[in-house]
Amino acid sequence: MPNHIFTEIDADGIATLTWNVAGNTPNVFNDATLGEFRPAMQDLIANPVVKGIVIASAKSDFIVGADLTMLLAARKLTKAEFYARVRNLQQLFRDIETGGKPVVAAINGTAVGGGFELAMACHARVCADDPTIRVGQPEVQLGLLPGAGGTQRMPRLIGAREALGLINQGRNIPVKKALELGLVTEVVPKDRLLPRAKELAKTVEPVQPWDKKGFRVPGGEVQSPSGAETFIGANAMITRETWGNYPAPRLATYAVYHGLQMPIDQGLKVEARGFVELVFDQRTQNMVRTLFFSMGEANRLKSRPKDVPKATYTRVGVVGAGLMGHGIAHAAAVNGIDVLLLDVDRASAEQGKARVGQLLADAVKKGRMSEAKASAALARITPTDSYPDFKDCQLVVEAVFEKRELKFDVIKQTEAVVASTAIFGSNTSTLPITGLAEASRRPDQFIGLHFFSPVEKMPLVEVIMGEKTSQATLAVSLDFVRAIGKTPIVVRDGRAFFTSRVFGTYLVEGVAMLAEGVHPALIDNAGRLAGMPMGSLTVADMVNIDLSHKIRIQTKADLGDKYVPHPSEPVIDLLVGKGRYGQKTKAGFFDYSDTGDKKLWPELTKHYPVAPTQPTLADVKRRLLHIQAIETLRCMEEGVVARPQDADVGSILGWGFCPFYGGVASYVDYVGPKTLEIECDRLADRHGERFRPPAMLRALAKEGRSLYVS
Repeated sequence: MPNHIFTEIDADGIATLTWNVAGNTPNVFNDATLGEFRPAMQDLIANPVVKGIVIASAKSDFIVGADLTMLLAARKLTKAEFYARVRNLQQLFRDIETGGKPVVAAINGTAVGGGFELAMACHARVCADDPTIRVGQPEVQLGLLPGAGGTQRMPRLIGAREALGLINQGRNIPVKKALELGLVTEVVPKDRLLPRAKELAKTVEPVQPWDKKGFRVPGGEVQSPSGAETFIGANAMITRETWGNYPAPRLATYAVYHGLQMPIDQGLKVEARGFVELVFDQRTQNMVRTLFFSMGEANRLKSRPKDVPKATYTRVGVVGAGLMGHGIAHAAAVNGIDVLLLDVDRASAEQGKARVGQLLADAVKKGRMSEAKASAALARITPTDSYPDFKDCQLVVEAVFEKRELKFDVIKQTEAVVASTAIFGSNTSTLPITGLAEASRRPDQFIGLHFFSPVEKMPLVEVIMGEKTSQATLAVSLDFVRAIGKTPIVVRDGRAFFTSRVFGTYLVEGVAMLAEGVHPALIDNAGRLAGMPMGSLTVADMVNIDLSHKIRIQTKADLGDKYVPHPSEPVIDLLVGKGRYGQKTKAGFFDYSDTGDKKLWPELTKHYPVAPTQPTLADVKRRLLHIQAIETLRCMEEGVVARPQDADVGSILGWGFCPFYGGVASYVDYVGPKTLEIECDRLADRHGERFRPPAMLRALAKEGRSLYVS
């Protein structure tokens, strides 16, 4: 009896093969499903009664690709063994193409990765007319390339230029766009999907265009002026976007380039070799682990206490209508939650709502939201300057300036009017939650909810447990984070917590190098070449130099004799003293024009002359990444972060740490604890004790262990 794949043959000889994977929400390729799909297809192709075949899905989506656990387990095989498995799947899809019977894909929902590769192997693809459906090849987002024919069939369907744009960006597109490009054959109303697929299965020619004599690649062959332009441009774009850190786009382009100059059967072998190379690359394994599995666990709230009933939110309060506050209000409102947005006066609160309105208008303009949904979201926000309006709020988030006295006042005024069951969340990035909770009458219902700017774009929320925060408060706070569409990580209390603490080391290390005489252009470019979104001097300007200065002054006051000065401090003091606060003043480490262009401040090298001997690019990159790894290990050693999974998700979503390594904890394993220990000892001897390996790294190196248990 089948468990996943079911077939039915009608009176006209049209077989419907339906995917309905048991015990799994989506339809995926794995050993069990392919073990049923292969013989089912072979039987239908061999059955003389069958005149045509429709591949359909009984789930809300079509097929979402491979079960990625297979990829993590692939390294238990040899490369030759895994290559044979990849070629086996490719051959199955070729058998569908060349079996002599029309095969039509009835795409009722999202079809991505291997699912869309199967659809492209069919002789026709009919999609339901649904704006939520997406099709495409997102594999490069996980460090892979399409391995079941995607690099060969897509360019043969729509041309190399369009195909490379989709494959190398890992974009999934709406069905109307797919129809326009020629990736799908027809788009029909949902209730017509299966009937129309069956009609096509009676009439469509059971031969692919590329199997016909005289086939030409749409848009021009590889060896043509247009082909040369396409591939030169693609390689330039890959270099610009990846800085050479991501091998997947380059290998995908290689497969398209060489594959299109061969018969498709030979091109598939090129693709398979590239796919295997990536699967056995440690960076890909790390990316799959973090960006798929760990991210999925975070979104499924794996860290949520299990014995607390799920909370649903209808009404929340936000204190502070500025950059962070209006962003939080926006996130709640677009997800169906009513928001009371409070500021010092009604005009300021109204201004915050107006900023939300602009965000919504931009979303409508870009086609990401309907007018009706935008209007409904804006209507959910009520500006106010009166704390008593919070009386019915289930949760209140403060998003005011990083001043302890100001936050204390907000806490007291809020708790005086809200229900006894209400949760108070502080959107602080540096001030310890336990200390802030001293102003609360209910510290067990007090928690840190650290959002990232701009809130409407940044998916992470760092959920911080104070010493007295209850498990029930943690549970319902996680429910809120997911209710507004964000991804949470849970950390323990501590100065600057995890994200701000580790991210800050990247910023100040770059500034410290400047003080040593390292050329500022080398510092900033090395950061980007290492895989960070921006150079550390650019980051310093973006987050505002005076803010870094104020945080340091507060930290120094709080820690007293325990405070350890950092070599970056004289540089930051100099810029603050000259009123160069960063982008907001159009003057920091860079000068900024009215159009947003920037150039290095000419006087920078006068104050900090460039040393005659410069470190190598590799040395600067190593220093910028190692300092973040060391601080992460200190956070783990202190219990601020309990799991490497949280460190990885937090580092990628929070400040963009090198996704190709899988995050900052995976970077430790990629470099290797022993190598990291040796190199950081050398850096400590040369540049200061901040690089000295903590006990946790010493133990990992001595015992030959990694952060992730093998």
